[in-house]
Order: sequence, then structure tokens, then C-alpha cells
Amino acid sequence: MTTWLLAGCGAVIVYQIAVIAVMRVAWTRTRVEPRRTPAALGLEYADVWIPTANGRRLHGWWIPGGEGRRRVVVLVHGWGRNTERMLPYATILHPAGVHLLAFDARHHGLSDADGHASMKKFSEDIRAVVDFVAARPDADLRELAVVGLSIGGAAAIHAAAHEPRIRAVATVGAFAHPGDAMRRLGVASWLLAPAMPLTLRYIEWRVGVRLDDLAPERHAGRIDGRLLLIHGEQDETVPVENVERLARAAGAGAEVWRIAGRGHSDPHLEPGFAERLLRFLDLPVPAVAARRPGTGSSPRTGR
Repeated sequence: MTTWLLAGCGAVIVYQIAVIAVMRVAWTRTRVEPRRTPAALGLEYADVWIPTANGRRLHGWWIPGGEGRRRVVVLVHGWGRNTERMLPYATILHPAGVHLLAFDARHHGLSDADGHASMKKFSEDIRAVVDFVAARPDADLRELAVVGLSIGGAAAIHAAAHEPRIRAVATVGAFAHPGDAMRRLGVASWLLAPAMPLTLRYIEWRVGVRLDDLAPERHAGRIDGRLLLIHGEQDETVPVENVERLARAAGAGAEVWRIAGRGHSDPHLEPGFAERLLRFLDLPVPAVAARRPGTGSSPRTGR
């Protein structure tokens, strides 16, 4: 009996360590370099390097909307992605005559590594980008906006609650709580779920903050500016109930757009998406916006 008990305890310990190892790999191996630049879409751009926390640097693309001082929109990719993911959004926003800054979060794209990626670091990086933009003579900060996807959107909510210079935030597929997002591990979620409580405590120890304290739903109501929450109803990565939680936390001032038939990665393909985003940002809607590549209709997918 004792032998079986010891064997069982040993198996549980090995299982827990294995799950932590799996999460650690997913947490640290996020770097994928962009294969295309704005030049592929005929857009002028310049590579920029932005100082951020812990003495690290972020890589970004400064995409001018024209000459002189203009409004700025910051574009934030999701987990495991990079600046290239934001090119469809650049095609939507560039014709409106705003400067764009798309950047790679730490441990992503061409930006510096820093131990591991996290929502906390995404938020810090967004605020570092705001500081960088504020120092540019061609940037008009009066209506500074952030468009973020998935964890980029969640971090944008957190950043805006701590950075009053961010006046508008639009999210696509943002989660309400990082712990909930980590628990959803696709087909393996049922296998890893029993070990997730202790695994999340390990992640909190490494990040240095409780996930409850990071949760966007804890911060959405503290944003001084405007908030647009976009979510595909068929999102299998971040279920649509997340947008309802964020909306309740944000209060009556938040706009919510649930898109039937869209998943986690394709809401920008919905007809009318460009017009809805531009109007929320109080930007002109060029006649060509709806015909730009990547903004029209397409077959619907679940992700």
C-alpha cells in the first residue's frame, strides 16, 4: 500500500512539473520574425527602436500618414505574433491620414528578449511606446489611440487605465482575465487543467504580480477615454463571454460589437469593419477603405 501511495505521489509531482514545463515553453518561445513589411503594401515606413522597461528595446514601424503633426494610432499584435499581424489594420487606418506605430512586444518579432513574455510586459511596452510618440515633434497626442488584438487588446485596456494620454482603445478578441486565457489550451486543456491552479501560482511568482490584479476587467472601468470592444461570436481562443465581462466592467460608456460567424483572428474581414473602426476613432472614412485588401468580405472561419 505504501509503495502504491509513494508511486502515486511521485506521478502527481512529475505531472505537475511537466505541466509547468509545457507552460514555460509556451511562455518563452514566442519569437517569430515578420516576413513582410509595410513596403509590401506600398506604404512608406521607417524602422524605429524604442526603449522600454528593464533596459530593453522594442522594434517598431513608424508609418507616416503625411507631413506635419498628425494624430497617432498605436497597433499592438497578439501572443506569438509580430508587427506583420497589424498590416491589415494599417491598410484600414493609413488612408485616414494618421501616423501609425506598429511594434513588436518584448520577446516577439525583432524586439529584445526579456526572460519571458507576459501581459504585464505588453502593458509596459505600450506605455513605453506612448512616451516615444510623445517625444516626436510630428505627433499630435490630443487623440492618441491604441488598437490591440487578443493579449494586445487586453494589455491596451490595462495600459490605458494607467496612462491618461491614451484617449481611445479598440480591442479585438481581448480576454477579461489572463488566468482564464491560460486555462484554454485547445485540445490539451482537459489534460493540463488539474495542474493549472499551481501552474498559475508559479506564473504569478515569475511575473511578480497577481493575475487578478492584472485582469483587464479590473481596469476597464478606470479608463478616461473611449473604449470599443470587438469580438467574434465564434471565437474558440477567447470565448465571446469575455467581451460581456469587459463591457460590464467598463460601464455604459463602452461600445460593444459582437460579430456573428467570426472567430479570433478574422473580425477585420467583416464587411463594414473599416468604417466602424474609423468612426469610433473619429477619423474620416475614405471611399476606398472598404475595398482595401484584407478589409472586405471573405469566407468565415472559427479562428
